[in-house]
Amino acid sequence: MIIQGIITSTPALIALTIFLLAYLLVLLEEFTQLRKSKPLVLASGIIWIIVAIVAHNKNLLPQVNNAIRHNLMDYAELLLFIVVAITYINVLSERKVFEALRYWLTKHDFSFRQLFWITGILTFIISAIADNLTTALAMSAVILAVGKENPRFIGIACVNLVVAANAGGAFSPFGDITTLMVWQAGIIPLIGFFKLVVPSLINFLIPAICMHSAIPKSRPHPPQEITVLSEGGKRVILLFILTILTTVGLQHYLQLPPVIGMMIGLAYLQFFAYYTKYREDIPTLEIFPAIKELDWDTLLFFYGVIMAIGGLSVLGYLEILSNALYTNWAELSPAYQHAPGNILIGILSAIVDNIPLMFAVITIHPTMSEGQWLLLTLTAGVGGSLLSIGSAAGVSVMGQARNVYTFFTHLKWSWAIALGYIASILCHLWWNAASF
Repeated sequence: MIIQGIITSTPALIALTIFLLAYLLVLLEEFTQLRKSKPLVLASGIIWIIVAIVAHNKNLLPQVNNAIRHNLMDYAELLLFIVVAITYINVLSERKVFEALRYWLTKHDFSFRQLFWITGILTFIISAIADNLTTALAMSAVILAVGKENPRFIGIACVNLVVAANAGGAFSPFGDITTLMVWQAGIIPLIGFFKLVVPSLINFLIPAICMHSAIPKSRPHPPQEITVLSEGGKRVILLFILTILTTVGLQHYLQLPPVIGMMIGLAYLQFFAYYTKYREDIPTLEIFPAIKELDWDTLLFFYGVIMAIGGLSVLGYLEILSNALYTNWAELSPAYQHAPGNILIGILSAIVDNIPLMFAVITIHPTMSEGQWLLLTLTAGVGGSLLSIGSAAGVSVMGQARNVYTFFTHLKWSWAIALGYIASILCHLWWNAASF
């Protein structure tokens, strides 16, 4: 729904200004210490009030009500999906799965260069299953543990880690919020995302190869403490895999929304928690403390983004964005006319969070081939690697490795990451040419 003829009206301009000011506060979170959810949740409410006032004057309130409910449904599906995924990750952490992995890596006599590649490859693979942010946090703890006496290794390995996490998350609906959005919108089927495996791999490998020679050849000291996997940890891993299989199966064969399979997976975990209460050899598993540990600030940030952009869409601003990105490339062949806009979104995601960018394009829903939607998924996913502040993975790792992995540590290698970004796009255009 779009309310026609009001895009330059005072109420519409006020709504746009409120959104821009709120997003400016999000970008300044590190300096203001104001949680990013607060300004956007407030802004989204004010924007919809403005929309409702405008709609009331045009007798369009029922349509606005339907538009709000549509956006709320989008958010509810995203919220429940993330709640289940992160709950599983929190339980795996509680069962010391990631600590056991860290110990396994540190106890072997690997050199720093070998650890650079091992942590990068593991991050690339795991982020496709456990999401790029969670994987980056877990693997950064590994890097800090194995390289604590070598800050140079930590800094470069963290750059590699962020690139690997974003690249690995780009070819799986479970790897990044943006890919999840595209999958839940029914734009690309699950198997379609795997066409991005090779371009994503290129995006990770080229910067890693460039950074390889800067890694010290020495070896870290072996660990002093032994860490073992807690009892029940392997079963939680199996339940997580079963949850993913359930989600994929129900979506593929019965066309059920992915959130249905994920909620069934949460029930698997709850029944296992009930089972642990009656087993003396397995530490009791509590589910609700794991849910409590969710990053609710980020989840409410998603609410603010989805609702605010939904309101701006009704006022007609996303139509302008669509025209700016996708209708000014008539000199290109029809198959590739959307490519410049999609590539630009990837570059913008290095500065602006990729979630509002992706949701804006999904809301616009331009008529694009599968190849172009995959290009958008790729660029929005890996474009944030160009700067350390361009992705949640980069920001979180900066917090973990404070004063060692910094904005300028990452910026030093942005040229190599840019080479990987360009190469991954060219690889996709060639590798998946039949999809355009």
